Amino acid sequence: MDALDFNSVMAFAFAALLLYLVARLLLVPFKLIVKLVLNALIGGVLLVFFNLIGSPLGFSVGINIITALVVGFLGIPGLILLIIIQFILG
Repeated sequence: MDALDFNSVMAFAFAALLLYLVARLLLVPFKLIVKLVLNALIGGVLLVFFNLIGSPLGFSVGINIITALVVGFLGIPGLILLIIIQFILG
């Protein structure tokens, strides 16, 4: 009786490949969700700082998930974009 025959090795290799592919498929969306949450938190913090400075001047941008994600993804240009939209609409 052989300890490692060809079929056992191939079955182990296939199972390892399958496990890798499943883990990869599950990990990519998780990383995307974590990145979205972190960007939203950073955007929210930037909006809070802007509102602290802008509110004495009579100007502020609403803080919600959409504005936080825009600022989180685009950074300072996203904040400027929201300010321009606020001036156009307001």
